[in-house]
Amino acid sequence: MPVMQVVSPGLQTTVQDLGRRGYGPEGVSASGAADPASLRIGNRLLGNSEAAAALEMTLLGGTYQFPDGVEILTAGSDFGAALDGVRIPLWTRTVVRAGQTLRIGHTQTGARCYLCVHGGFQVPLFYGSASTHLLSGLGGFEGRALRKGDLLSIADPCRNSSEVGLDPGRLMKLIPDRTRMENGVVTLRVSTGPQADWFSAETFGSFLADPYQVTEEANRMGLRLQGPPLEAQVDRQMISEGIALGAVQVPSGGQPIILGVEQQTAGGYPKIANVISADLASLGQLRPRDEVRFELVSIERALALWRDQESLFASGGWIES
Repeated sequence: MPVMQVVSPGLQTTVQDLGRRGYGPEGVSASGAADPASLRIGNRLLGNSEAAAALEMTLLGGTYQFPDGVEILTAGSDFGAALDGVRIPLWTRTVVRAGQTLRIGHTQTGARCYLCVHGGFQVPLFYGSASTHLLSGLGGFEGRALRKGDLLSIADPCRNSSEVGLDPGRLMKLIPDRTRMENGVVTLRVSTGPQADWFSAETFGSFLADPYQVTEEANRMGLRLQGPPLEAQVDRQMISEGIALGAVQVPSGGQPIILGVEQQTAGGYPKIANVISADLASLGQLRPRDEVRFELVSIERALALWRDQESLFASGGWIES
């Protein structure tokens, strides 16, 4: 079985797949790739299952050696990957010969880059998933971010896996490439949250009109924003309730927090809005100091956008050779 050795792990590099669903009632959030679209595309371009385990690198990539030959692909944001000093492009299947070294630098676009390997990384499953949940120390590689000297096993690829391409136009529609950026501000589409009526029409209008900046308090659990404070109309207390991925919470002080893939599964802060499923990959690519604006869409529109996205994954834009 081929392996990969960690020479330098970067800032925060973890093993992730598409997460574990259905365990919220037990207090376990789904975790998984913060940008699931990029992981799905990268795996499919390599001939893997969409849910194959890959490395998620945040802001800074790291250095990795491959004692055995393997095929790789980098997906997501451009971190300037180079194989033995020769740059390799994103979204491109690359053959690594035995003994070669892959160096992945710092972000040049968004927050996260994915290193996919043909066959996927092999780690023990927790609740059916290889994803790392850093807060609880469960899943992935020993429940933690990678460290220098770690040795990861690579699963044998399916014998019938074929080389897969994707029409460039369709690829551009699928990846969260910050296309909804205007004047340096990324737009995230949201639906109304369960406590949206706690806020006045004026306050809700300000939430939609004014840009917010992602602070340094940004991780896989959530992103704290800085901008015009949001104040509820009345002083209310609420019983803790279940929370969805992408929920926009408003704690005391009025500065919103967008919950990420390792969010707590219950909480007692009012939720003014929720990032729609079609924009969760874009949420996963936000970096500290990025500016974000919110656009309100109906539930019907949110469902249509999600269906459109899934139809792109399922339709004939994938080209096997």
